[in-house]
Amino acid sequence: MLRPRYERLLTERTNRASRALDCLSPLAIARLMNREDWLAVRAVGRALPAIARAVDLIVASLRRGGRLFFVGAGTSGRLGVLEAAECPPTFGTPRGLVQAIMAGGRASVFRAREGAEDDVTAAVRAVGARVRPGDVVVGVSASGVTPFVRAALAAARRGGAATVLVVCNPMRRRQGAAQALIALRPGPEVLAGSTRLKAGTATKLVLNTLTTASMARLGRIYGNRMVDLQPRSRKLRARALRLIQDVADVPRPAAARALDAAGNRVRLAIVMARRGLSAPAAARVLRAAGGSLRTVLGGDSHR
Repeated sequence: MLRPRYERLLTERTNRASRALDCLSPLAIARLMNREDWLAVRAVGRALPAIARAVDLIVASLRRGGRLFFVGAGTSGRLGVLEAAECPPTFGTPRGLVQAIMAGGRASVFRAREGAEDDVTAAVRAVGARVRPGDVVVGVSASGVTPFVRAALAAARRGGAATVLVVCNPMRRRQGAAQALIALRPGPEVLAGSTRLKAGTATKLVLNTLTTASMARLGRIYGNRMVDLQPRSRKLRARALRLIQDVADVPRPAAARALDAAGNRVRLAIVMARRGLSAPAAARVLRAAGGSLRTVLGGDSHR
C-alpha cells in the first residue's frame, strides 16, 4: 500500500476564510463557523445518489439476516458508536443488529488514542472476531486513508461482507475494498485538520440517513413515527401513548390499557387498540404480516 500524501488531503489544508481565527470576537467566530457548516450540509446533498446506493446495500444485507457494523477511529469511530447505540431505542432493533468497531476499543470512545488508527492488526482481528459473511460494514474515515478503517474493510470484504466507505475527501473511484463509496467534500476545516468540525457534521448527517432510510425500508417505522420506541421514561411513555392514540384512533385511557396489556410494546399495542384484539391475537396478525404495521393497518398513516 502506498504511503498517503497527507499534505494533499483536503481535510489537512488550511482554510483561507479562518486565517485570523485567533483574532476574531466570539460572535465573529460563531458566524464564520455557521457559514462553514452550511458547506457540510451542501456536501451531503451532492452525495445523495451514493448514499441511496449504500442504503440499498444495507437493506439487502439486513433482509437476509445480516448485521450492520460501523468502523472508525477518533471522531469518525465515535460517530459510529453513537449511531449504533441509538438504533435500539429509536427503531427497536435487537442489541446486536447494529454494532460499532472502534479503533483502540471501548476506552477510546472516552479518551483519545490517536495512534490506534494505525493499528491494522487490531482492525483485522476485530473484524475476524465479530463480522460474518452476509453482514455489511460501513467504514468511516474523514481522510479516507485511515489504516484501521481500510484494513477493516479489506478483511470484511474477504470474509464475505458487503462494504461501504464514508469519507470527507474527494475520490474519483471506489477505494480498495469498498463496494459503495460516499465521498463528501465539505472543504478545509475552520481549525485546520480538526475533522471533528465540518467533516464530523457531514459524516453524522450521512450516518443519520443511512440508518433512518434503511429502517424505514425495513418497516421499522410507520409513516414518520417511531413505532418501536421503548417507553422507559415518563417522556417516552407519554410519547408512546400519543402515538397509539393517533395511529389507532382511540382515547388516551384505551391507549394506556393497550400499552400495558402489550407489555410496553408499542407496535403490538397499536394493532390491539386499532383492531380490538388481544395481545396473542395481535401478535399473530403482526407475524403473518412480517411485522409490518403498514400491511396490517393499510391506508394512510398520517392523521
